Amino acid sequence: MSEPLHRALGLTDDEAAAIDGILGRAANPLELAMYSVMWSEHCSYKSSRIHLGRLPTEAPWVLVGPGENAGVVDVGDGIAAAIRIESHNHPSAIEPYQGAATGVGGILRDIFTMGARPIALMDPLRFGPIDDPRSRWIAEGVVSGVSGYGNAVGVPTVGGETVFDATYRGNPLVNVLCLGLLPTERLVLGQASGVGNLAVLLGSSTGRDGIGGVSVLASAGFSEETDADKRPSVQVGDPFEEKRLIEACLALLDEGLVVGIQDLGGAGLTCATSETASRGGVGMDVDVSAVPRREPGMEPHEVMTSESQERMLAIVEPDGLDRVRGICERWEVRAAVIGRVTDGGALRILDGFDGEVLADVPAASLHEDAPLYDRPRQAPDAPLGPSADDLDAPDDPAVDLLDLLADPAWVYRQYDHQLFLNTVVGPGDDATVLRLKHPGTGVDTGRGLALTTDGNHRWCAVDPRRGTAMLVAESLLNLACVGARPLAVVNCLNLGNPENPEVMWQLSEAVDGMASACRALDVPVVGGNVSLYNESAGTDIYPTPVIGLLGIVDRLDRRPPGATLVDGHRLLLLGPEADGLGGSRWGAAHGAPGGRLPDLDLTMVAAVAELVRGLVIDGLVDGVHDVSSGGLGVALAEMAARSGIGVHVARVSDHRVLFGEAPGRVVVAVHPDRLVEVLERTGVAGVPTSRIGLAGGDRITVKGLFDIGLDEVTTAFTDRLPEALGVGTASR
Repeated sequence: MSEPLHRALGLTDDEAAAIDGILGRAANPLELAMYSVMWSEHCSYKSSRIHLGRLPTEAPWVLVGPGENAGVVDVGDGIAAAIRIESHNHPSAIEPYQGAATGVGGILRDIFTMGARPIALMDPLRFGPIDDPRSRWIAEGVVSGVSGYGNAVGVPTVGGETVFDATYRGNPLVNVLCLGLLPTERLVLGQASGVGNLAVLLGSSTGRDGIGGVSVLASAGFSEETDADKRPSVQVGDPFEEKRLIEACLALLDEGLVVGIQDLGGAGLTCATSETASRGGVGMDVDVSAVPRREPGMEPHEVMTSESQERMLAIVEPDGLDRVRGICERWEVRAAVIGRVTDGGALRILDGFDGEVLADVPAASLHEDAPLYDRPRQAPDAPLGPSADDLDAPDDPAVDLLDLLADPAWVYRQYDHQLFLNTVVGPGDDATVLRLKHPGTGVDTGRGLALTTDGNHRWCAVDPRRGTAMLVAESLLNLACVGARPLAVVNCLNLGNPENPEVMWQLSEAVDGMASACRALDVPVVGGNVSLYNESAGTDIYPTPVIGLLGIVDRLDRRPPGATLVDGHRLLLLGPEADGLGGSRWGAAHGAPGGRLPDLDLTMVAAVAELVRGLVIDGLVDGVHDVSSGGLGVALAEMAARSGIGVHVARVSDHRVLFGEAPGRVVVAVHPDRLVEVLERTGVAGVPTSRIGLAGGDRITVKGLFDIGLDEVTTAFTDRLPEALGVGTASR
């Protein structure tokens, strides 16, 4: 007996019954296909919406919060910033190059659909072990896909993360963030209005690539047996078409020819037509025969669910159609009228505007009325594993330190991060800094925008609530290290199978940790993404929330000093003392990933951030670096390797202080003549401060623990990644 169609499409029996109840009849195959993609986890967030509502989303500077294509905040001077983060994990596991490339393409469209010109990309990436051939193949393909698309379309990739860990074997995480700028008056929303207005499909023709991608790829885990079957569901990108589409859409918006606009990403035309109609409280008739196609013989369900890239849906008034077509012809962008805005709220799919009705559903039922599940949640019965606090001290901490070092500079060199010549601080530092120029005139405001993305699966596997809060705190300190104050958070919640109660517990706890930290630090969450079913061979990944934080540098009259050292400068550690090795990178490397995470004092984190921000802006420090993954030892080694200057540290008592990852700490390098002033400021701020050592020489020495040559540290830091990927060393 054959499987019922709704099950083959990923719908449950209860969901199929609910659809029939909405329609008052049995749904036909096209309608079932449309519901299957719109009610998928990727589009509907049916397992996560109930939890995401607990996040703080409002602030006076927030113009658009969650629910639209991107969050938008007012950054002053008549300028707004649009920001969004998305995942393309599952496509990238199947076809690494195209999966990553189309992830970039999709996030760019999320930004310019708001009326913003994309100015920067970031890519938090996570792969399986670097000694695993398939993981290296995925990593190389993903990096090539990000660079190939971003460089070609002309938007700089200015930062991100690159992590290799066994938890991502077979299921990489490819998250992509985009930032754009717009004059505040150009803001446009993804909604249809005005009965009789036209729905115009802009950009590429529609093919069979990506059909059902959100349901085929984003709602199931991976196994070697099924990977090949999923390849047709991966989209294929064309960055040059995307570039023309960006320019055409921004020109249409500048001339006021667009009432509403929506990109075609997950669920393709079904998503774009239903969401624009639903948000506007209207209906829409769609002529499926009018959709330009790149392949013969495509069925209506293929056209409506294809996720072919580089497409936008614009709602325009009939009187402006000729001008719209003229602008599109100038940019060599295809424009086809495929729909009309109607009264009554129905989304109808027709074979010709006067032809047969192929589907007739309430638009809101696809978008707003998707199922909402409060899935069972259960904390793990057993701890993650042994605690590093129970391990003996290492025989030679220097060996352990070298093993923890890796510089992702090789990855960043594949990206052009200087496009637009706005990048003041590029990839590899605590945060990226961009000049803030008016998007209409190009006039420099004298201020800057700062961006960072941060994730730590080890922390969140031990304690997803505190671990996620620690990520928000780390992001805040990363911005402070470049002199920026926070404006808005976006997040990508990457977790395993939501049908596993432990995964849903992780999701709920992560949301609550993010919510508590954002409230305490007065940072709204303006958007995000939830990626579930990240599992391989039945094993869930560690919970991996990724925090993207946007900040503003109120006075950008000098380049922030960065994570460097200056010969003869004094080294200060700002913030609380380390209080354990639970969840630490050192512990995981020694087979002890569990334990208890360090205490998190968000009031102290805010005080440290405010102090560091002022020291950077006023030019009182000549080197600054936050302490996070790998602890104080890794932070000092990174500063030394980047500057070619050694360090002599006297006040680190043991390996717990060296490798502990207590939050809210920053290392600063201070000129002796400024030391008194800096210490006075730390006292006024109430921030604990330790004078830990001196920069200078060609060795890294920690009194009583180890003494190692700087050249050995630098080699481990710079060459490990390129050697592992077979591309030589950083020096060649």
